[in-house]
Amino acid sequence: MELRRFSKARGTSPSPHTAKPTVRSMTSTGAVDIYVAAGSNVRPLHNLARALEMLRERFGAVRVSQAYRNAAVGFDGPDFVNLAVGFRGNEPVREVIAALRHIEEECGRPRHAAKWTSRSMDLDILLYGDQVSDEPGVKIPRPDLLRRAYMLGPLAEIAGEATHPLAHQRIAELWRSFDQTAHPMTPVTLDPPPPK
Repeated sequence: MELRRFSKARGTSPSPHTAKPTVRSMTSTGAVDIYVAAGSNVRPLHNLARALEMLRERFGAVRVSQAYRNAAVGFDGPDFVNLAVGFRGNEPVREVIAALRHIEEECGRPRHAAKWTSRSMDLDILLYGDQVSDEPGVKIPRPDLLRRAYMLGPLAEIAGEATHPLAHQRIAELWRSFDQTAHPMTPVTLDPPPPK
């Protein structure tokens, strides 16, 4: 299944909220591009390196954006380090979510951690091919993707040609039109992976 391409109509400003979300289930007949946001503000350079290693072990080859340090959003706390990861897969979305939750736990995040607080690892699906879902626990595309520089910017680095299935624009175009100065991000280097 390939990402669908949409054309932007002249004189219109498509919004990701103009159409009622529907659910398009993914079948096991073909792989799609899956993009995930990864972030941490508890030993972030170490925990992100560890999470990437586990993502590679679980899903195979991955594409990884630059990592960026930025202020916490929604609460007062240490800076986060965020990046985006992409890989191909054909597993049902809930199986991928379960695998991401397992990696979070392996990085020290309690299963039922509070939302607006520091965390050792946060892994969220941003895009899952062209799937759209508003089911409980499966909100795809990620609802705040178009409002968060630390999600949209790194995603544009590795998936600029992908199309947002609700905004009907390429990720690179969405990032170019984003107010990139409103939430500054500083590039950082992750810790090297631990020796085998």
